[in-house]
Amino acid sequence: MSKRILIGSLALSLLCATVLSANAQVAPSPEQAARFEGLLAAAHAGDIAQIHALLAKGSLVDLRDAQQRTPLHVATYARQREAIRLLAAAGADLNAVEYQRYDPVTIAAVAGDEGTLALLLHLGASAKNVTSPYDGTALIAAAHLGHAGVVRQLIAAGAPLDHVNNLHWTALIEAVVLGDGGRNHAEVVRDLVAAGADRTLTDRAGNTPLVLARSRGYTAMERLLSAAP
Repeated sequence: MSKRILIGSLALSLLCATVLSANAQVAPSPEQAARFEGLLAAAHAGDIAQIHALLAKGSLVDLRDAQQRTPLHVATYARQREAIRLLAAAGADLNAVEYQRYDPVTIAAVAGDEGTLALLLHLGASAKNVTSPYDGTALIAAAHLGHAGVVRQLIAAGAPLDHVNNLHWTALIEAVVLGDGGRNHAEVVRDLVAAGADRTLTDRAGNTPLVLARSRGYTAMERLLSAAP
């Protein structure tokens, strides 16, 4: 692999990181939350009695706000786990996506919220959904952020290890190109490799995760990616 291609790959990684940050999922702002009414307001506040009352009166469990967030999305952002449990029991769509195509599992994964993620998966939410403007997955997002505990949960739940997003990156590649080479991202690489993630898949420039780790001086990752299967 030529030095020019590697330098180009590094520049592309920096550009993509900037784009990803600009298009990251957005939780309801305090101003938006203050304007919530009905079931959205109750879900955000975790007001179980009010949720019961509104559902009994026929409130739509999957109603949407202006950003296409359902009460379940709102409760997930707010880490209102009892509200999530109640909404799920009432038939809320556990795999619904909001305006940027984030589902509850990806919202919890990006937040590093292992408790809420475990609850959603237990209730039947899928770890396999294609989400976000990048046609990614919760696993790719968690790998990018170095959320090792989340990555382990998603692997156990059957998340696709080798899904390729529209940036042409897998979870393993994102852990390298958007990670910092530190312990958390190395742990993610270790768990993905142990689970059988394909180390031969490349980015658009033809770079494997090993080449990318080596080019960045990420020695811990390099050792993990070089190890015999």
